[in-house]
Amino acid sequence: MIKINLLPVREERRKAGARQLAISLVGTLVGTLAIAGFFHWSLMSDLAEVQAQAAETKRQIDQFGPQLAQVEAYRKTKADIEQKLEVIERLFAERAGPVHMLDELATHAPDRLWLTKVESSKKEILIKGMSLDNELVAQFLTVLNASPWFTAVELVSTEAREKEGLKLNAFEISAKAVVPKSPKAPVETAALQATQ
Repeated sequence: MIKINLLPVREERRKAGARQLAISLVGTLVGTLAIAGFFHWSLMSDLAEVQAQAAETKRQIDQFGPQLAQVEAYRKTKADIEQKLEVIERLFAERAGPVHMLDELATHAPDRLWLTKVESSKKEILIKGMSLDNELVAQFLTVLNASPWFTAVELVSTEAREKEGLKLNAFEISAKAVVPKSPKAPVETAALQATQ
């Protein structure tokens, strides 16, 4: 009878399986390292590209820095000039304001009503006068309320007086002076006159 020893075949199969497993593990490890290396290389390449773009953008920003400074200086100068123009316009309007207010008082005062005193302190105006009746005073109040040069027009007092045999009504009116908003034409006209 022939005896066959199967132990070495089994041992060989087990060694072959272990070798195949080791080769598979090594192949998987090498493949994983290759894929990881590729992704690392790709990410590093993208990072280098982004860093280059960032450096280029910073260079461009630095290049336009002086122009940005000039624009900011221009904006500041423009704001200063606009503020000065507003002050000039306000001063021009306030300079002409008293003349216009007196003109309003003179042109809108009804017949048989005359003013005896006009006092001004800052924006407050106190108007004193005489009239033949209270109806004229009411008419004068209405006209002053409609005027763009006065606001808060109120009758302070009215009193019956006799002067040289005439029965008169003495009145006192308070109001606030207002300079109405006007177009920029007066400042431009003044500037043109100054240059001629």
